[in-house]
Amino acid sequence: MRGQVGRFAGWPEQAMDVLWQLQGEPSHTTRERCRADRERLVRQPMIALLNAVADADARYEDFSVWHYRTTSWWWQHQGAVIRLGRKIEIGLRFDLDGLRIQGAWWYPDPGQVDMFRRAVASEGSGRELSAIVEEVQTKGYDISGDVMRRPPRGYPTDHSRAELLRHRSLIAARPLGCERWLHTSEAVDRVLAAAADLDALLMWLVRHVKSTA
Repeated sequence: MRGQVGRFAGWPEQAMDVLWQLQGEPSHTTRERCRADRERLVRQPMIALLNAVADADARYEDFSVWHYRTTSWWWQHQGAVIRLGRKIEIGLRFDLDGLRIQGAWWYPDPGQVDMFRRAVASEGSGRELSAIVEEVQTKGYDISGDVMRRPPRGYPTDHSRAELLRHRSLIAARPLGCERWLHTSEAVDRVLAAAADLDALLMWLVRHVKSTA
């Protein structure tokens, strides 16, 4: 998605005012009153940001910026994804807490979990992923996902990478903040820097967790 919007210059400060009005359980009347301002001040800047990120790196050209849905949460948080592979993506979320980024492999296709486990169990690729995850954590990212209570059947419980083997999805996320830069074009550089933090992890997943769909 490459929207026909203006050059990204940050989210206007009025975007926060719109999101404040949508807190709690806003009525249908409140949502409709805020709809045009939310589109102009909240959603369109996200499209402009993703266009600027894609201009900087062509790998980030396949993106979507979500519309509003029926529940209040979707009006209070503006989400977007950049697709790098099947079920492998960078996610962004803008709300009153600022901007948040995550790199994720989730909602896997049939067969992807088995591919992930084989790659984790293999000495070369498994050691590589373990080192990548450790480095990402040192940069302030939380590692999460759909995690089993114990290693999957067929793998030893004392495997050196048992913790990774328990994952059926893998997510690295952190808030980027809510400082003054959010209202300027500097947000593009912040997102690109965070994407660089996640690059080794996401490219490992692109190489080793190929879709069977």
